[in-house]
Amino acid sequence: MPEITDYATLVLVIAGGFTLAALSTRITDHIPIPAPAIFLIAAAAVSDLWPSLYDDIEIRTVERIAVVALIVILLNGGMEIGWRRLRESAGPVLSVGLIGTFATAGLIAVFIHYALGLDWTLAGLVGAAIAPTDPAVTFAVLGRRELRGRTGTILEGEAGINDPAGIALMLGMIELATHDDATAWVIGREFLVEMVVGAAFGLIGARVLIPAIRTMRLPSESLYPVLALVAAASLYGLTTLAHGSGFLAVFLLGMKIGDARMPFKGEIERFQTSLASLAELVVFVALGLTIDLGSLSARDWLQGLAIAAVLGLVVRPLVVAATLARADLDRNEKAFIAWSGLKGAVPVLLAAFGLIGHVDDGQRLYGIVFVVVLVSVLGQGTLVPWVATRLRIPMRERERLPWELRLRVGDEPPDVHEHTVEAGTDWEGSRLDDLPLADDAWVTLVLRGGTALQPSGHLELHAGDRLLIIADKPAATTPP
Repeated sequence: MPEITDYATLVLVIAGGFTLAALSTRITDHIPIPAPAIFLIAAAAVSDLWPSLYDDIEIRTVERIAVVALIVILLNGGMEIGWRRLRESAGPVLSVGLIGTFATAGLIAVFIHYALGLDWTLAGLVGAAIAPTDPAVTFAVLGRRELRGRTGTILEGEAGINDPAGIALMLGMIELATHDDATAWVIGREFLVEMVVGAAFGLIGARVLIPAIRTMRLPSESLYPVLALVAAASLYGLTTLAHGSGFLAVFLLGMKIGDARMPFKGEIERFQTSLASLAELVVFVALGLTIDLGSLSARDWLQGLAIAAVLGLVVRPLVVAATLARADLDRNEKAFIAWSGLKGAVPVLLAAFGLIGHVDDGQRLYGIVFVVVLVSVLGQGTLVPWVATRLRIPMRERERLPWELRLRVGDEPPDVHEHTVEAGTDWEGSRLDDLPLADDAWVTLVLRGGTALQPSGHLELHAGDRLLIIADKPAATTPP
């Protein structure tokens, strides 16, 4: 049966590709090359060797893949940040995420028009497409090292804000490029409507969906991660139909879920993290398969390289310096944020929007975005660990803890808190009996170096110890 054989071959190729994708994450432990860059280059080479792949994959398919992937990525990004954590850096995040997006798009458009000689329409489209950032590439090359302080929060929060902002800006630019009666005022109005409606739907959706997930009783715990993802997709669809930014709504929902106490939340978080990592790689593969390297002229390569260089070395540092001028960050942290404005999945989606919208020079737009993303991920991304070390950015090594202790309870505990003992705090060197906990709070588990210790009263705490604290009353466990 040739049909079954052909399909089996396809399944084998896809499964092999995803297996390599999972294994490729090990590369960053030894060589600081982002896994997305590897798959972008590999997919582009494969599509050139087998032109039938390039012919069979439509750009609309890439757009749909990117939309689904971005829903997953933004939901996971919001969950990892959390609403409370973002509030502490709301000013810098909104400044660099919103104002910075417009400033980046505008400055790049000016450079493209005057230095490279492209017309204003194409220059504006390229600027809008490459304005959004992607911190997932930065965190991928850092591997097990985790940024401390507000730096990581600002990078993640910026992407969560500038992805929806960049998409709304790009749609406005496409409207301007394809309709003679479109004006900048119309674009600004539509952008404002999208962001306001998106924020409203996101916050209202969180108030409705989170209690529904909390109270719903499903026959299997494996269905809760699926329910959360379906809820996010439904919210995206409803918000988009209401002419709002569905991506912003999904990001806000993710932040609210990140702070909420929910049954089977651990399963939801693990599922979303794994799916988001896979979605990021899928988008890069889709971009690579839809690029014909042979069709890219020397002019496209040179212009893409010039745009990437000016963006990374001039525009991004200027935008970060201006938008974070009053932020409570030292000079090195601002420099690292400036360097880490890497490009990822969203420029792919925005370039696809341009092609589907039938803008003039759409294929050239797509090719330039490919070169910029490739240089950003492969060039800047590879140097992220070195830059972080040179700038002395505070980081900590995340331990590999492959074994999990799990004890399920039927009723929701009043309050549960996980606390890490930081060096130089009052908790370091203290005994468990001497901790300033409420009378109804107690330590149930102490982890040191990945090993569980018996939480006896005379146990002296070391920096890096992780404590699991339970209390009979809410808010009784939060350490000072």
